[in-house]
Formats: sequence, C-alpha cells, structure tokens
Amino acid sequence: MGLHPQARALLVQVEESGLPPLNELSPADARLQAAPLIELVGPGPEVAHVEEFALPTRAGDMAARRYSPGDPAATILWVHGGGWVICDLESHDAMCRRLALESGCQVIAFDYRRAPEHPFPAPLEDSWDALQWVDQTCGGRPLILGGDSAGGNMAAVLALRARDRGGPPLVLQVLVYPVTDHVFTTASYAEHGSPPETFLTTDEMKWFWDLYIADPARRADPEASPLRARDLSGLPPAIVLTAGYDPLRDEGIAYAERLRAAGVPLTHRHYDDMIHAFFTLVNLLERGDEAVAQVGADIRAALAQPTIPA
Repeated sequence: MGLHPQARALLVQVEESGLPPLNELSPADARLQAAPLIELVGPGPEVAHVEEFALPTRAGDMAARRYSPGDPAATILWVHGGGWVICDLESHDAMCRRLALESGCQVIAFDYRRAPEHPFPAPLEDSWDALQWVDQTCGGRPLILGGDSAGGNMAAVLALRARDRGGPPLVLQVLVYPVTDHVFTTASYAEHGSPPETFLTTDEMKWFWDLYIADPARRADPEASPLRARDLSGLPPAIVLTAGYDPLRDEGIAYAERLRAAGVPLTHRHYDDMIHAFFTLVNLLERGDEAVAQVGADIRAALAQPTIPA
C-alpha cells in the first residue's frame, strides 16, 4: 500500500514551508516550531467536562487536564509524545478529546518535565508519579495507561514498573507507535528515516535521544529501551499501533511480537499507509480519526470483558 494522499499532502506542505528540521534547532525553538501544527489540527470535539488542574509529583505540581464524557467507564492516563523534548497538553488536546468520546472513558493528560532541561529519568519519574496519583484518586474505576511515540515508550516502561512493584493495577496498555529501542539500524529507519516520505527523520530521533540520555551506554537500560527488558510476561493486555511510513515501525512491531510471545493478550493494528504522528493529527488525517475511533472501540470491548475489574 502506498502513502495515503492526505499524508503525502501534509509532507509536501511541511517541505514547502521551508522550516528547518528539529535537529537543527535549539529545544526552545523546536517547541515553538511545533505550534503551527497545533493550529493546523484545530480544535477537538466538545466534551461534557474538561478541567484544568495541578497534578502533584515529588518534583512539584504539573499542569494537567481531565476530559470526562459524563459517566466514564474507566480512566485513561495519557503520556504525550514529542521525543521527550517537545509537545504538551495543547499538542494532544484534540486527540484526547476524541479519545474520551470514542472510548467512553475519562482521559487525563499532563505536562511532564522535558529534556534536555530535565533528562532521563525525570520525564519518566513524573509520569510514574502521575500514574500513582491517578490510581489513588480515580474513584475505583479501571485504570488504562496509554501514550504515543516517546509517551508510548514511557507507558511501556511504566507498565513494566507497575508489574514489578505490585501496582498500580492496569487493565490495559495502549502503545501508539512507541519508541522501544535506541538503535537506528532497523529496516524501517533505512526505508523511512529521511525525506520525502517521512514525518520523523533518523537525525531527529538521534537528536531526541541525545537530549534525553546523553550517554549512549545508558540507553540499553530497559527503563529507556523497554524492548531490552528480559521478561514481558504478566503485563496487562496491550493495544499496539504502528505505521508503515514510520522509522519507529519495526521496533513497535518487535515489541508487539514479544508481548504476544510472552502470553500478553494483544491487539496490534498496523496502518501501512500512515506516517509517524498520524494518531494525534486528527482533523488533518482521516486515518488518524479512524485510528482514534478504533482504539476507542477496542477499549470499550476490553472493558466489556468479564475479567476487567469494575
């Protein structure tokens, strides 16, 4: 299957903008450059209740946002992507709104501290604190953990932590084109790590990793590269999404295959005609809208299973 026409049109628009690649910018300028994309995505749908609040962590309060569609069936803690360096509540707002409606769950998103000002493990520790706080305050609802890209990386690591540390109990993990390893030698990096048919380049991923963990020797830690974890058994059921035109494709597929081999109930959905970040580009890419709707349906189906605690 070829690249979806809407994805191709977006890549042409990005190329014609003349904007430099992220790896040629300072982190501060890279964050500013991401802002126009938020405007392109536009607003998400109305949700019954949206609340801004401060989420407490060991390092201080984080800005957070709760999206509740009414009487939520479960709580989803969403860890946003952005290479541990860029993106925030606003970049993922439209997607979180749509996910809340499609899943029938309340979604809680938050602004963890970002690299390089706060390198590994600071973003991960903030996310761990958020998970524990949500577990203590979600009113006994089933707890789902999700994330995209670098957020998917941290969600996968947090699921491993929760297993090894006796909780919080998770009924589901949702990993959207997750970063699972620190190498750049996979076929998907070779095929889709450079323009014109990619939204994320190899050089940008190297830049993200350099800012997150400057010492390459530390990147093999399973808390940075969950694909390196020895044992994936006993983890919560997983929904994993991968994209065909994404340099992260192969490591996402590899993680899904290891989950399945470890006996973890798995739903793997592969979007062969899509680029990295498509899941958050709702309104812009119809396949992004479809994917969020499908994940919402998958979550509803999982919650309907009798093994899911009420």
